[in-house]
Amino acid sequence: QVQLVESGGGLVQPGGSLRLSCAASGSVFSINVMGWYRQAAGKQRELVANINSIRTRHYADFVKGRFTISRDNAKNTMYLQMNSLKPEDTAVYYCNLIATAESYWGQGTQVTVSS
Repeated sequence: QVQLVESGGGLVQPGGSLRLSCAASGSVFSINVMGWYRQAAGKQRELVANINSIRTRHYADFVKGRFTISRDNAKNTMYLQMNSLKPEDTAVYYCNLIATAESYWGQGTQVTVSS
């Protein structure tokens, strides 16, 4: 089993920044894909960005140039640096890890962008 714990969410003004963290523990295999998803109220969960074990990154078009995903394999931790935040970025952000055909989710962290 893998446990994922997100942190770093909160309330920020438009144009501000936040950094999310996702710490993985348990049977974390060295070969995996970690990603950030988000779900706004009344909407479906969507992929924000993901990164694999060799740090190949993929971003959704709506965050390109504003968000940066990274990971520290030694610490089994993934990060999402979010800059130039917009009100439409308001959502619960979830950490995801896929390894050996299994998918694991964190509990989510709320990000609210509002003045």
